Amino acid sequence: MLAKPRPLDAEIEAQEEAVDLEARFGRGAPEALVELSIRRFAGGIAAVSSFGADSAVLLDMIARIDRSLPIVFLETGKHFGETLDYRDRLAEDLGLTGLRIVRPLESALAGTDPDGLLHRSDPDTCCAARKVEPMARAVEPFRAWLTGRKRFQSDTRRALPVFEAVGPRIRINPLAAWGTAELAAYMRAHDLRENPLVAYGYLSIGCLPCTEPAKPGEDARSGRWPGRARTECGIHLAGLERMVASA
Repeated sequence: MLAKPRPLDAEIEAQEEAVDLEARFGRGAPEALVELSIRRFAGGIAAVSSFGADSAVLLDMIARIDRSLPIVFLETGKHFGETLDYRDRLAEDLGLTGLRIVRPLESALAGTDPDGLLHRSDPDTCCAARKVEPMARAVEPFRAWLTGRKRFQSDTRRALPVFEAVGPRIRINPLAAWGTAELAAYMRAHDLRENPLVAYGYLSIGCLPCTEPAKPGEDARSGRWPGRARTECGIHLAGLERMVASA
């Protein structure tokens, strides 16, 4: 009997696969990248969506190929009511049947954020409990997952590849090369529902206590964690990689 691959072997294989896929397909059109990814990882791929400012674009591309694909939504307990309503309405518009709502562990919140105010003093720990750990749990059953991240959104994403390894899994960013013009044109062409908060200047939408409208002339994520030197919650950083690898 062949021995099961060791965790380190699986991580090396994922890194090699991501490099190969990036070299072969990284410049492809988003629609083609979505279809290729769903076919390649059939039965072992999901999408993660915040149902934010332009989430409808990726979700529409997915719906045109497989409406039953698992769509992970992290219910942090701190979302705008508008986002939760938008999530349900957009999923109905597109006929998405695989919506999976993942929540933080009650035991983790009881220990780290019993009064629900941790975001005021320690947003890193708050995001770790409400986003990073649930995210690692959500993607654990899959070989790969799709995200809606784009390079234009912030300086931390300017070199974003389409295919990247996260521990032993592959994260796919099919919209990486698109800008606001391409996104807006797709939204119009397919008459997609927009998150109502966009009309009020919210160009990147996260939890209510930590999100403001984007500042004029600054990048789309300038309204996230206002007054703090951070633009990422952690679900796309090394902390998630360690959790996914251990899972």
